[in-house]
Amino acid sequence: MLSPDYELCQTGTQQAPIPLNFQQGLSTAHLPRFNYTGDIPGIFYNWGYGPAFSLTKAPCTTGSTATDCPVDLNAPHFTFDENGVDETVYLVSWHVHTPADHSVQGDRSKAELHLVHVDKNGKERAVLAIRVDPGVSSYSSFFSQAPFPSSNGTSTVTGSNTNGTVSAADQRFPNYNNEAIRLNGTSTVAQALSEVGDFKEMWTYRGSLTSPPCREGIRFFIARNILFVSNAQMQDILRVSTYSARAEQEVWMHEINV
Repeated sequence: MLSPDYELCQTGTQQAPIPLNFQQGLSTAHLPRFNYTGDIPGIFYNWGYGPAFSLTKAPCTTGSTATDCPVDLNAPHFTFDENGVDETVYLVSWHVHTPADHSVQGDRSKAELHLVHVDKNGKERAVLAIRVDPGVSSYSSFFSQAPFPSSNGTSTVTGSNTNGTVSAADQRFPNYNNEAIRLNGTSTVAQALSEVGDFKEMWTYRGSLTSPPCREGIRFFIARNILFVSNAQMQDILRVSTYSARAEQEVWMHEINV
């Protein structure tokens, strides 16, 4: 109701997120085929609600600039079948919601990691969603790459904000109320996929952006497995986050696992 441009948030037929359960089965269609390798340079920051990371976009070709094309085709990417045609999407960023956007069997995890992908024209097209919870004797190698206190010195970042370079003491994930700090570093996103079994078991549906303008045409992939972190890692995530889960939407024309 903030703007007529956001009408789809109310009238859309494939709005996200939605509740999931095992009675819906798991998907045997649209299975992603991943091409994710190595450390990815980018920027750690707070998206206003929690931890986030954006890839540093590379030039398209030798001699070109990063603005010459809408997407870095060398970025981590995956391919899936859509209506009998292979479609490839490219990673541009990841961010964390607290609590999880999606519930499973009525239960919401403490957090949910979203890996955001765009099509070859740079338009948001797919989201890999991974639920995150603390587990007994668990430690996530993926989250250890981020500049959290629990990373035990494994994170190497250099930081800056609108006022210049930040001190070494500030080179940790900024709080949700401090979006100005940017920390340069690398993230091996393939580690997150590995920690949930590479999406070999998942739900998928036709969804939308979860914030205005709530544009539809986003394919969601939700891993069945939970990414377990240590208690300290979970506390680190929650310490710099604020509530950011959208109310679950009624299942309508989402074509779950179809």
